[in-house]
Amino acid sequence: MLQVLALAMLLSSLLIIPSSAQRQSQSQPQLQSQGFEGFRQRRRSPAAPETTGPSFGEYTFVRTIYDSPFGGYGYRRNGTWSTDYPNADNNFIVGLREWAGTNLKIAPRPEQIPIMDDRIFDYPIIYFVEPGFLELSDEQAKRLREYIDRGGFMFFDDFWGVYEWENLETQLHKVLPEYKAKDLPLSHPIFHSYLDVEEVVQVPNIYNAIRGETSEKGGIVPHYMGVEDKNGRLIVFISFNCDLGDAWEWINDPRYPAKYGLPAYKLGINVVIYAMSH
Repeated sequence: MLQVLALAMLLSSLLIIPSSAQRQSQSQPQLQSQGFEGFRQRRRSPAAPETTGPSFGEYTFVRTIYDSPFGGYGYRRNGTWSTDYPNADNNFIVGLREWAGTNLKIAPRPEQIPIMDDRIFDYPIIYFVEPGFLELSDEQAKRLREYIDRGGFMFFDDFWGVYEWENLETQLHKVLPEYKAKDLPLSHPIFHSYLDVEEVVQVPNIYNAIRGETSEKGGIVPHYMGVEDKNGRLIVFISFNCDLGDAWEWINDPRYPAKYGLPAYKLGINVVIYAMSH
């Protein structure tokens, strides 16, 4: 089902996604000069997201509910899985729809799905926030491996420093013991799938951004990383020592600098387009 959804999205998105040359000459200058500020201004008072009825689309933003030592598990909204929820999810959906300019049919409401929920197989991309505190049981690791083997893609964001990296590395080893995460070169197709990402930017949370700081927990150097399978397919994207979700959450606040908001949206959009078309 994942592969069918991805193919359907690719066929539709190819109708409007410009060529690399067109992106360079048209999209990038517009986005970097006036497009981003215009996009932010348009969204100062966005329509409230739909909260009732079905939320269907070729792409749905899915936040993964996971176990962690802080707040436990479930829908109590006090686990680390819920960081930046729901504003980050709702704002990213609006950004993908209005700013990217694709004709991709985007579900108006995000979903939050536990790892062991069978609905997870209905969605080609799942997002994990603060995976430095992710704890996977053997059963959950097996489920995520099945998800990957069936064509799924995992997106990890907002974790910092040595301890949190070592924890994610441990959890990924449970899921994908034969593969290792590595830094991706900026020539990788994921950085040019829709917009051109030309540098690794450390995106901070709003409180650090206001103070003029970018790092936390000793995570000085930002990394855009990934895991590829034996066929070279990228199956995991990792934003380490970065907080894309906070940029998505606070994009309507004029205190949050555009120099961080722009890269956060560009990267998120590229990950979605890449994962849905590969």
